[in-house]
Amino acid sequence: MLMIGDMTTTAAMRFARAVACAAALVLGVAASGAAAQGGVGSVITSAVFNSMLPNRDNSLCPARGFYTYDAFIAAANTFPAFGTSGGSAELNRRELAAFFGQTSHETNGGTRGAADQFQWGYCFKEERNKATSPPYYGRGPIQLTGQQNYQLAGKALNLDLVGNPDLVSTNAVISFRTAIWFWMTAQDNKPSCHDVILRRWMPSAADTAAGRVPGYGVITNIINGRFECGIGRNDANEDRIGYYRRYCSLLGADTGSNLDCYAQRNFASG
Repeated sequence: MLMIGDMTTTAAMRFARAVACAAALVLGVAASGAAAQGGVGSVITSAVFNSMLPNRDNSLCPARGFYTYDAFIAAANTFPAFGTSGGSAELNRRELAAFFGQTSHETNGGTRGAADQFQWGYCFKEERNKATSPPYYGRGPIQLTGQQNYQLAGKALNLDLVGNPDLVSTNAVISFRTAIWFWMTAQDNKPSCHDVILRRWMPSAADTAAGRVPGYGVITNIINGRFECGIGRNDANEDRIGYYRRYCSLLGADTGSNLDCYAQRNFASG
């Protein structure tokens, strides 16, 4: 027969077990949530995003209010390998620094030579004069340009970007997705930016002859080599490198070597 004291002890034990179970459940949920946030969002937090792009919502920027953190994370989550598959925290951070370095130049609203030159990324969401390949002029973080790119991106993302190219400048998630799609995708004789920054690209004999060596500079060549590569030192290259260095510093990543494409022939030349 159980006495009162025994009942009290048993109840206390049951209560303790219940508390332990509840604590385990809370920890499990927390761990699950942390895992869900453990991708790109574990490196590019909201606070880091705001530090990287402090002027994106400045009243001087036509894109103010467009490039949100939530839109970036939603888009990044549709590309599971982006910023997460480098095999080390160092390479993951380097990839994200490189992505934002290139896209910040593409959307730059800063003044060259100013003290805050590399704090004005994501100021624009579409090409200023809308003159390149209209209506397929540059839009979004990567400034997606040309009907072929809109067609390829649309096919990959299951969107009609040829019929409605303005989706890239009116829907922030789609805008980021087109930029990440471009980053992750090899085209013609060009490797993907993703493979280059993660040191997975091996130059061919033609690449070596053209001076194209692994490093951030080849990514510039992939994106805009026709106008910026093989012409010696130029301001556009310097701007891309300046943004990249700033973001590497913020994220605690090394830049690696071969940051420019001054002496590289562009990919279109073979």
